[in-house]
Amino acid sequence: MIIVAVDDEKLALKAIIDVLKDTVDNADVYGFIKPLEALEFIKNKGCDIAFLDIKMRGITGLELAKKIKEISPITNIVFVTGYSDYTLEAFKVAASDYLLKPIDSEQINHALDNLRNPVFLKKKKRVRIQCFGNFEVFVDDTPLVFKRTRTKELLAYLVDRNGSFCTMLELMTVLWEDKEADYSKKSNLRNIIADLKGTLSSLGITNVIRKKRSLIAINTSEVECDYFDFLNHEMYAVNKYRGEYMAQYDWAELSSLDK
Repeated sequence: MIIVAVDDEKLALKAIIDVLKDTVDNADVYGFIKPLEALEFIKNKGCDIAFLDIKMRGITGLELAKKIKEISPITNIVFVTGYSDYTLEAFKVAASDYLLKPIDSEQINHALDNLRNPVFLKKKKRVRIQCFGNFEVFVDDTPLVFKRTRTKELLAYLVDRNGSFCTMLELMTVLWEDKEADYSKKSNLRNIIADLKGTLSSLGITNVIRKKRSLIAINTSEVECDYFDFLNHEMYAVNKYRGEYMAQYDWAELSSLDK
């Protein structure tokens, strides 16, 4: 769950963030003093719930809520304010709740129980894969370093195949750019596959790669991935895609992402 809090008063913002982190489990909480920076974040990363102060300099919370709804209609809006005279205006922008400062855990739990667009928490996976821009892999939010460049490319291609099993010939064709398959390449590929499995196993990850006979695939249910979420029409991933997909690999240009 991604939660954004916006308040142009630093101490008030800190108080909101603290109570959100204490109350909501399995949530990433981001705070912004500048409303337009929050809007840009939501445009790129998405947001499940936005807690907005109403009276802010430059742009009001009501105006910000309208802009958020334009780019992310499913984002839940919760207003947090010291004033009670904006209630009607708040619900005109389909706010889920209207909380009076200082807020506490009871108020937040009430807001979470009454969201217009309920958020179903997904268990956070240890492996996170980034496909938009350059292809990168993170384990427990730390970049994964591969001993071999082709090991990383192999994983990238398995991700691109979205869980489909790949043959050894298909993988050799991709990794060695259409060069004729021979015994040495078959041996190298077996070593690369072993390196991939060993790299993950050394970190206690044993269920990401699926293998049977001479076929191999990625277990899509065991990783977080912006590409997979894009295919599932998740708003943050749709907003994140800027036309670059696994930019370091020429074969990725043939992806069906834009079709």
